Amino acid sequence: MTAAEFAALDALIGLALTEDLGEAGDVTSRATIPAGQTGRAAVVARAPGVLAGIEAAARVAERVDPALRFEPRLADGASLDKGDVIATLAGPMRSLLAAERTLLNFLQRLSGVATLTRQYVEAVAGLKVEILDTRKTTPGWRLLEKAAVRAGGGTNHRIGLHDAILIKDNHLAGVRSAEREGRSEIEVAIARCRAAYPTLPVEVEVDSLDQFDVALACGPAIVLLDNMTTDHMREAVRRRAALAPATLLEASGGVNLETIRGIAETGVDRISVGALTHSAKALDIALDYQE
Repeated sequence: MTAAEFAALDALIGLALTEDLGEAGDVTSRATIPAGQTGRAAVVARAPGVLAGIEAAARVAERVDPALRFEPRLADGASLDKGDVIATLAGPMRSLLAAERTLLNFLQRLSGVATLTRQYVEAVAGLKVEILDTRKTTPGWRLLEKAAVRAGGGTNHRIGLHDAILIKDNHLAGVRSAEREGRSEIEVAIARCRAAYPTLPVEVEVDSLDQFDVALACGPAIVLLDNMTTDHMREAVRRRAALAPATLLEASGGVNLETIRGIAETGVDRISVGALTHSAKALDIALDYQE
């Protein structure tokens, strides 16, 4: 994880523990568990998948009580079978119970993202194509979910609106309504972006081969083929190879586990999949207490 990801994680852990423990703490455990009692538990996968969030779990335990001993057995990216022990947790029983739900929430959510990502990556095995995430992330969780995508074998797209240029249809609509000096809106938009941010890579979205030809002639770093048919994608790949081989082609729209192989076989370089983060199902992970 990067320094920015650790910072985001620590902020989220603080919010999560505040909403769960409040000011009074775990009142049920305080009422039922003697203060000096210790315990031990195993973090166990209840379903097969891919692990992500092990550092988050460790930091939750540390934040709740430094006396808790969190010992990971597996690392992010590990394939899980049902029944696999992911980690053990030992220490004051009250603290162990206070950490349980928050710790599992991080593991379940992030492992769900990694698991779904791995399914998409495996669906295009043997083909030279990258599977990318998008900005369709849970507010506040973006950096962690993108780390989970990497754990599943995927690649991160831009982090946000600040670190790369992606000219989309609504940007072009804004240019179209302004003075364009006889040039197409794509040409004007790309020129303006390069003038304003000369060090940032420029990507432009197109939804037809006519738009593609105009964009390709401008030499952007990436052209995004939005909701194109696979026949049109193949033609775009052919034209790119002949005219601008350095430009990468990215496919987006209509991507699911049934369609992704066919899209990858067109020869595009990248496929962005919003579902990796917005539709991932939490992986079933539990805490089993041991005598």
